[in-house]
Amino acid sequence: MTIAIVGAGPGGLALARVLHLHGIESVVYERETSRDARGQGGMLDIHSGQRALREAGLLDEFFAIARGEGQDMRLLQPDGTLLLQEDTPDDAPMLRPEVDRADLRDLLLNSLPAGTVRWGHAFESAGDGVVRFADGSSAEYDLLVGADGAQSRVRPLVTDARPEHTGQNVVEVGIPDIDRTHPDLAAMVGRGTYWVIGGGRSLAAQRNGDGRVRIGISFYNTAEDWFAKSGIPFEDPAAARARLIELLPGWDARFTALIEACDDTVARRSMTTLPIGLTWPSRPDVTLLGDAAHLMPAVGEGANQALIDGAALGLALAAHPDDHPAAIKEYEREMFDRTSAAARMSADMQQLLRSPDAAQRLLEFFQPS
Repeated sequence: MTIAIVGAGPGGLALARVLHLHGIESVVYERETSRDARGQGGMLDIHSGQRALREAGLLDEFFAIARGEGQDMRLLQPDGTLLLQEDTPDDAPMLRPEVDRADLRDLLLNSLPAGTVRWGHAFESAGDGVVRFADGSSAEYDLLVGADGAQSRVRPLVTDARPEHTGQNVVEVGIPDIDRTHPDLAAMVGRGTYWVIGGGRSLAAQRNGDGRVRIGISFYNTAEDWFAKSGIPFEDPAAARARLIELLPGWDARFTALIEACDDTVARRSMTTLPIGLTWPSRPDVTLLGDAAHLMPAVGEGANQALIDGAALGLALAAHPDDHPAAIKEYEREMFDRTSAAARMSADMQQLLRSPDAAQRLLEFFQPS
């Protein structure tokens, strides 16, 4: 069987790795030109996904690169009131460690035979057992797996569902080498996540393994076209930072100081999701995993579910080597149930974050009575 995986994210690579361990070859087609073609983003909170890494034979290597101290958290209100501070003991179990997305990707890439990932192959179309790429090349397949993320181009082969805006828009900024450049702010943020929320806005500052603090400023209950009306001049980083501070009226000066200290990397993200409980009629030649299958609010579940998807599909194919349609049905039944529950929980958390009393409700969530 020829298995073509579109997308070299955590889920697609986990699938390729589990298949490899079971003696099944696959090819991963990735539109990026190389593993270093672009930055891979910030930290991932890996918890349930650890079971997928165990199936992939990589759990010990994962613990070697994961940051247990990334489990630390500080929760504050915009006026500066500290609601919660959780500091993780050095010997605490690695239940929800943080890992740089790039490090996790490298771990998975390095576990695959040379040539498994074909870089510079942007998916164009597929049908009749042939996948076609933007550069004019093509390849045959018996099974096509769409692991190509939120804007999946494989997804339309199985469903007409499209991502919809969640009402959350995020501006991402960051402070490089914070311990050296701004030691006072480094001490304030701590080792993990520093979270300020209230009034339909939040600021989440998070340590990365490379010394950078990534900061996401979220604006809830906003429309998909909010950026066009926000007055944020993204082409002028200094002016963009000033406008972001204006959009946080009454916030404590310590929080706006974080924004003032950021470098000139300013990015925008409109958050989208797929319908909760999305399913499709099973096909013997194509399926989906990860965000392509069940894009959900970004509250710590997406990467974990993608890893589990990859491992689960790999195990199902290994268990049914002569009946891959049965393997796909088995995988999809389990995936639909599991990810529907995760998506429902994520949507509930998203609703909590949008509420007027979000900080207090989060405190009750983290410290239930």
